[in-house]
Amino acid sequence: MAFGNMGDDCGTGVAFTRNPATGEKKLMGEFLTNAQGEDVVAGVRTPMPIQEMADKFPEAFAQFEQVCKTLEDHYRDMQDMEFTVENGKLYMLQTRNGKRTAAAALKIACDLVDEGMIDEKKAVAMIDPRNLDTLLHPQFDPDALKKATPVGTALPASPGAACGKIVFTADDAKEWANRGEKVVLVRLETSPEDIEGMVAAQGILTVRGGMTSHAAVVARGMGTCCVSGCGAIKMDEANKQFELAGKVYHEGDWLSLDGSTGNIYGEAIPTVDASIGGEFKRIMDWADKYRQMNVRTNADNPRDAKQAMKFGAEGIGLCRTEHMFFEADRIPAIRQMICSDTVEQREAALEKLEPMQQGDFEAMYEAMEGKPITIRFLDPPLHEFVPTEEADIEQLAQDMGKSVQDIKNIIAGLHEFNPMMGHRGCRLAVTYPEIAVMQTKAVIKAALNVQAKHPEWHMVPEIMIPLVGEIKELKYVKSVVVATADEIIKAAGSDMTYKVGTMIEIPRAALTADEIAKEAEFFSFGTNDLTQMTFGFSRDDAGKFLDAYYEKKIYESDPFARLDQTGVGRLIEMAAKLGRQTRPDLKLGICGEHGGDPSSVEFCHNTGLDYVSCSPFRVPIARLAAAQAAIKNPRG
Repeated sequence: MAFGNMGDDCGTGVAFTRNPATGEKKLMGEFLTNAQGEDVVAGVRTPMPIQEMADKFPEAFAQFEQVCKTLEDHYRDMQDMEFTVENGKLYMLQTRNGKRTAAAALKIACDLVDEGMIDEKKAVAMIDPRNLDTLLHPQFDPDALKKATPVGTALPASPGAACGKIVFTADDAKEWANRGEKVVLVRLETSPEDIEGMVAAQGILTVRGGMTSHAAVVARGMGTCCVSGCGAIKMDEANKQFELAGKVYHEGDWLSLDGSTGNIYGEAIPTVDASIGGEFKRIMDWADKYRQMNVRTNADNPRDAKQAMKFGAEGIGLCRTEHMFFEADRIPAIRQMICSDTVEQREAALEKLEPMQQGDFEAMYEAMEGKPITIRFLDPPLHEFVPTEEADIEQLAQDMGKSVQDIKNIIAGLHEFNPMMGHRGCRLAVTYPEIAVMQTKAVIKAALNVQAKHPEWHMVPEIMIPLVGEIKELKYVKSVVVATADEIIKAAGSDMTYKVGTMIEIPRAALTADEIAKEAEFFSFGTNDLTQMTFGFSRDDAGKFLDAYYEKKIYESDPFARLDQTGVGRLIEMAAKLGRQTRPDLKLGICGEHGGDPSSVEFCHNTGLDYVSCSPFRVPIARLAAAQAAIKNPRG
C-alpha cells in the first residue's frame, strides 16, 4: 500500500496525458496533498491543478512527467492515470486508455498519426462511430444541463438537443415558427401529413412509437431531435395540454428534449450549435480510403439530399415517394385518385400528380449531381392520405361530385385491422397499375431531362418495388414499369438504361430470393419491416413491453435500433447468397434504419453487401463503421 494521507509530504492525484475535452497535448489533472484517492473523486476538498504539484513535489513531478511519456509511448494512446505520493516518493497506481469527447478523439487520433505513434488504420479504428453524433447536432449547454432535472424519459429516437415552446399540431408548429418562435411538437404519434410541422419544430416528442416509427425516421433524416414512445404522458389534445410526472403542461410552456439520452425537461435549457474541425475531414478521408462498402442516404427531398452529400453520401438508397404527396397542391389529387370509381377517373387524377412528381425527381437528381438514386414506388396504405377534418371531407366531396356520406363510406372502407400487413406496397400497383405507370413516367422523364442538361452525368434510374413476397407480384409490376419506361425512352430517341429491383422486407421474399432475383436487378433490405415481420411485433407498439424484456435480459438491445443478426440477419445472409446464385452481379444494399448502426454496418460488410443507406446525419457514422469493419475483416 502507498498512503497519500500521512502528512504534508504526501498526496494523491488523477491525470490525463492529454486534455480529454479538447485533445490538446498537455498534461491535465488534479492533485491533493495529504489525501487518499477517494478524496479527489468524492469532491470533499477542492484539488489543485496538476501543474502545482511541481512546486510541492518537484522531484516526484519530474518523475511523473517522464512516466506519463513512457506510458503513452507504450500504449500509443492518451492515458488516464491515478497515482500517490508518499513521503515525497511517486507510486503509480493504475493507467488505462482515457475516455474523451468526440472532438478530442478526432484530434488525438490525428495527432498520434502526425507524431508517428500510430498509422491511419489505427486512427480510424480507435474512434467510436456513435460519438460522431455529438459533432453533428446541437447540444445542451453543459453548465445549464447540470442544474436541470429530467421530468421524464423515453426513447432517444434522433440525437441532439432541442428547446422550445410546446405546440400540439403541425399547423400550429408552422404558424408559431413563422412568427419567430422556437417550438417543440408534441403528438400522440406523427403521420406523413405532419411533415411540414416537423420541419418547423426544433424537436419532436411522441407518446407512441418506437425507434423506427414515422417520427423517429423522419426526424433522423432531417437531423431534428426526437424523443419517442413516452407512454408516461397523459395526452389531452382537445385542450392542448398533457400531464407528465404529476404536472400539466400547456401550449406555450417551455420544454427541452435530449434526443441522445431520451431525457425530457420541463423547462428551457439553452443549446449550443455543433462544430466540426479539420480533424473530422482527415478521419473521414482515411475512412473512405479503407472501407469496402459504399454509403448512401435515405432522403425524400433536395434539402436532405444536399445535407447527405455534405456528409459524404455516394447516392440515395431510399427515396420514399409518398412523402412527396402531402403538400397542399398535391394532396387533393391523391385523394381524388383514391375516391375514384373508374380507371379513367384514377388516371385523370394521377395526370395532375405526374408533372409534380417529375419535378420532385428532377430536383433530387440535380441535388445528387448524377449519383445513383433508388426510388421506391408508393408504399403506405391509402388510408394515410384521406382527410379526417370535416371541412376537408366536404371539399373532397365537392371536387368529386359526390355526397359527403359517399366520401365517408369510402374512407371507412379503407380501414384495415392491420395496415402494416394490408393493402400497401406492390399490392397497390397490382390493384391499381395506373399508379405504377404514373410514377414510372415521372422517374424516366425526369432522368431524361436531367441527363440532357448534364450530359457528363451517367443517369441510370433505379426503380424499387416494395413489399414483394412472391415472384409473380414482382413480375407483374415490373412488366408495367418496363412497358412504360421503354416506350418513353424510345420516343425520346435515347439509349438510357434503368434498373428495376425490389425491397426485401417480407421473410418469404428472403426465403425465395433465388426466384425473386430472376426478375430483380437489385435487392435493398428494408430491415425496419423485415424486423417486425420476423419478430411478429409492431415497431410502433413494441416500446410498451420491450423495457421488460431488457430488464429480464431476454433482449440485450432494441432490435429496431441494432440488427438482430441471429434471426433477421440470417434471413439477409440467406437472401444475399440465394440471390447471387441466380444473378451473380446482383447489387445488394440495406436501407432500413440499421444502416447507420455501427454493429449492423459491420454485419453488412461481412455479409458482402455493396452498400448501406441511412439518414443523412448518420452518413459519417456509417462511413467510419464501414472502414472499421474493412480494417478488422478485409474482403478478399
